[in-house]
Amino acid sequence: MIKILANDGIHPDGKLLMEEAGYQVDTEKVAQEDLPNVLNNYDAICVRSATKIRKELIDVCPNLKVIARGGVGLDNIDVDYARSKGIEVYNTPAASSESVAELVFAHLFTMARSLADANRQMPGKGDSEFKALKKSYSKGVQLRGKTLGIIGFGRIGQEVARIALGLGMNIMPVDIREGETSIDINILKIRDAALSVKIYTDTMEDMLAKSDFITMHVPSLGKPMIAAAEFAQMKDGVYIVNAARGGVIDEDALLEALKSGKVAGAGLDVFVNEPTPRKDLLEHPRISLSPHIGASTLEAQANIGRELADKIIAYFEK
Repeated sequence: MIKILANDGIHPDGKLLMEEAGYQVDTEKVAQEDLPNVLNNYDAICVRSATKIRKELIDVCPNLKVIARGGVGLDNIDVDYARSKGIEVYNTPAASSESVAELVFAHLFTMARSLADANRQMPGKGDSEFKALKKSYSKGVQLRGKTLGIIGFGRIGQEVARIALGLGMNIMPVDIREGETSIDINILKIRDAALSVKIYTDTMEDMLAKSDFITMHVPSLGKPMIAAAEFAQMKDGVYIVNAARGGVIDEDALLEALKSGKVAGAGLDVFVNEPTPRKDLLEHPRISLSPHIGASTLEAQANIGRELADKIIAYFEK
């Protein structure tokens, strides 16, 4: 019997699909330090971001045939080394795109109307300083008509673009694959109506200079993509969101840009030191915060579970 270890959990839909295929699926968490003694008993492992599959672990698991990552990023897996050993590595880039994109706009709306700080202040001061709070939060901005820079124009970046266009925003995508991309915008799904829009990528320099809002959708690169030099090129009062990976924005440079007013607000779903983000970020009044929940919707988790199951079953039945 094929044995699967879903070490960071899996949606019941995905588990059921694999069990119906005749596989054993274990979901009890194995601690990272215990995996070298356990993983070789399995044919495949499913992980999210918590479990690390590095060279040393791969070397002691010659029976392992598949590593499946629920989500987009693969930075917790030594992908090239695994594949050099004949191990298939899968991820689920399409399953959570809509959920991540919606979280980006939750942060954008929150920043534009200072909702994060308002929610901090209202419980303690709302009944005694209501007028003062109203005045302090009465300089919000609308998203409609503003320009959104999108760094990384893959599946998630394109989903962000769909929402932005629907809101009446201008978009300036930047991607290593320069050129033209066509995206479909479903207007009325019940009538199967869609609008196809041609989008052209922009240069990083042009996007930084013209964007009112900027959102990140790139993998971990080993060094920040946005640091002091990039902040200096941005418009004064820009808003920025990172729902990609901790480290793609230099956190020290971000705090300096917030202090100077170059950045009016930031939305962070990911952090360098997860799961212990730095306090000065967590306590900043102009940062909208969430604990790495971009793909954490019921719909996305179901999609991820089913996509993982489909890929694993396809591998073992080929």
